[in-house]
Formats: sequence, structure tokens, C-alpha cells
Amino acid sequence: MINNLIVIPVKVNGTELNFLLDTGVRNTIMFNLSVEDSVKLKNTRTVRIRGLGEGSYINAVQSKGNLFEIGKVINSQHMIFLIPGKEFDLSARMGVDINGIIGGDLFSDFVIDINYSTKRVKFYNPQTYAPKKCKKCEIFDLTFNRGKPYIDIKVRADTNLIDTKLLIDTGGSKYLWLFDKSSDEIELPANYFDDFLGKGLSGNIFGRRSKIDEIIIGNYRFKNANVAFPDSASIATAYRFKERNGSLGAGILKRFKLVFDYRNSKFIIKGKSTFFKEPFLYNMSGIELIHAGTMLVKDKKNPTYIGYAKNNEGDSRSIVQIIYEYVYDFKPMYRISLIRKDSPAFKAGLLKNDIVLEVNGKAAYQYELQEITNIFSDREGKRIKLLIERNGKKMIYSFRLEDSLK
Repeated sequence: MINNLIVIPVKVNGTELNFLLDTGVRNTIMFNLSVEDSVKLKNTRTVRIRGLGEGSYINAVQSKGNLFEIGKVINSQHMIFLIPGKEFDLSARMGVDINGIIGGDLFSDFVIDINYSTKRVKFYNPQTYAPKKCKKCEIFDLTFNRGKPYIDIKVRADTNLIDTKLLIDTGGSKYLWLFDKSSDEIELPANYFDDFLGKGLSGNIFGRRSKIDEIIIGNYRFKNANVAFPDSASIATAYRFKERNGSLGAGILKRFKLVFDYRNSKFIIKGKSTFFKEPFLYNMSGIELIHAGTMLVKDKKNPTYIGYAKNNEGDSRSIVQIIYEYVYDFKPMYRISLIRKDSPAFKAGLLKNDIVLEVNGKAAYQYELQEITNIFSDREGKRIKLLIERNGKKMIYSFRLEDSLK
């Protein structure tokens, strides 16, 4: 699990790749032209597709009759949409190689059990699946639109209890999205700030971050939870389903043990996961950081100790010689892809395309990308010190995290 998201190994025509498990997509999507040659896609033709984001339609390659293997699960007639080039690159934002997204194609064929605590995903034959009796289980009805699952839950804003229909989106690391004015009762709170919300197939998604008083899912309640209101221009395709009020993301879903049963239109919460009581955090720095390839680094190896005794003229002291060796190696490089206006990082003077070399005195390459994001989301008042490189020059910047939603 990376940044709340589930990544599973998949063999495509014999080539091992990493896919994001995403209920928010209907068809399987792959990225990068280099992948196309290695997996030898079959029966291809060029098509135009559009997803979330501020852009418009993009070119893609549709391919049918491909062999997909996930463990013992095999599909020899799988359809894929390949997006050429590097425009849509989840790897840079997640810090690990991601070659595609798989969703509705898989969920419609199996009953899928997801345990975020143990990081296990189980696939069951829907014809033979018999759920175990469970006193703590809550069962919800699913409705579908264009192969995607929706659940009806309630949210509370001030004293207003609001009915919502939300897309269940395991591929979105967010907590909750609500679409402003999608119902008479849903509107942007007075306290919010503008922010980058993510990247879709058609480009960047911007919107406003805020808090909601309560999210109510059956007998489960989350108070003072994070919510985002995406700009209508960024989610034009989502408005095709008029009944939709937003999305329920992995930041909420990971707090449960879940079962998806598309055949019977059921969504089952089996109980709480170990993440249930995690606080609702967000990146307070204003920095959107991405993995930007590698850089050559001179790294010090563990020292070698050589000891011997000196006995000249009665001197019996022991002498230890410490020998350091250095090696050159390629390490991850992190680049600032976006700075939120008026954020602590913005006011400190950091700029888009700055390369982050150190975070609080520690080499940036010694962190996973998600670990740095966690530091940026830690607590208000925490001091952040960054060594960056800009146009070949190294500079130090520092700032303190600020909670814009107090």
C-alpha cells in the first residue's frame, strides 16, 4: 500500500508490471510507450479518451485479447487502453513504478476482499462465494453507472444532515470529495483554501480544501474530517452522472476491512482496520513533490577499523585506524512540481522545479516520497528546513507548517 493506494503485481502478456487497484475506473489503463513494445499488445487501434483534469480528450491505443495474470487469476481476453508518452505518469507522484490502473474489469468478475491492515487482497469466484457470518458486518447496497460503484451515505455540515451518492474510489488517496451545488444542500464552507487536488487522465485537478463536521457510514462516524471541493472545470466528465455528489476515497476506505460484491450489488464493511483512528491530515507545506528520476551521489560506506598495538620504547598504546570508502551510486531525486500560493513554502521563497536535496538535515534520497509528504503533514508549527538546488546553486530555506483550516 502506497499513499493509501493498493498496488498489485500483474502479468500482461507474460511481462510483470505494477497496477493500481481502482474502483474509480471501468476499463484497464496502461501508461508509457516503452511498455507497449515489451508486452506486445494485440489487436490495437487508436482512440480518443477523456478523464478528470483541466485538459480535453487525449490519444490512446485500444488493445483487445491480452493475457492478464494476477496470481492464479487468469483472463486471456483482456482489453487495455494505453496512453502514449509521459504525460500521465503516476510513478513520479507515488515514488514507485506504476504501469497501469485496473478496476471495473476485475471487480465485475470476482468478489474482492480487501484488508488494508494486512495488505492482502483476496479474489473469490462469485458463483461459489459464501460470506462468513459476521455480527459486526454492515452491508450496503451498491448502484452502478458506467460500470462504477456508488454508495449512499450521509454527511453533516453544521446542523444539516445531507444525503449523498458517492463514487467508491479505491484509486483516489483523498478522504472525501463533494461537488459544490450538486444538491441544494451541498455548498462550499466559509473556511477553505485553494489547492492542487491531484492529477487525472486529462490533466491537473484543482479545487478547495476544507473540513466537514461529520461523515456517517452506517454506524461509523468520522468527525471534523477533511473534504475537498474540486473545480467544475477539472471534473467535467464526472458531471455526466447527474445523481453523483462526490467521491469516497481511500483515505476513508482504508479504515475498514472491505468486501466488494458487484454481482449482487453489495458493499460489505467487515469491521475496523488498524487505520481507523488515524488523524485527518493534509500537506500543510504547500509543496507538491514528485520523483524526478535519479542523480549520481557520492555515498560514504561503513568505515573499516584496523587495530594494532604500538610498543616502541615502552609505549603499549593501542592504535585504531579508521578507513572510509566512498562509492558513487544513483539515488532518487525529488523535484517541486507545484507550490501553493500563500503557503508557508511559497512565503519562504521556494519555487517550482527546485530540486530538494535535504529535508531537516537528512539527504532527501534517504526518504521514500511518502515519508517526506508525511513530514509536511505532521503538525502546525513544525519547522521544516530544506536544502535545495536551483539553477546549479544550493540554497537553504526554512519555514513552519501552518494549518490553513483552523
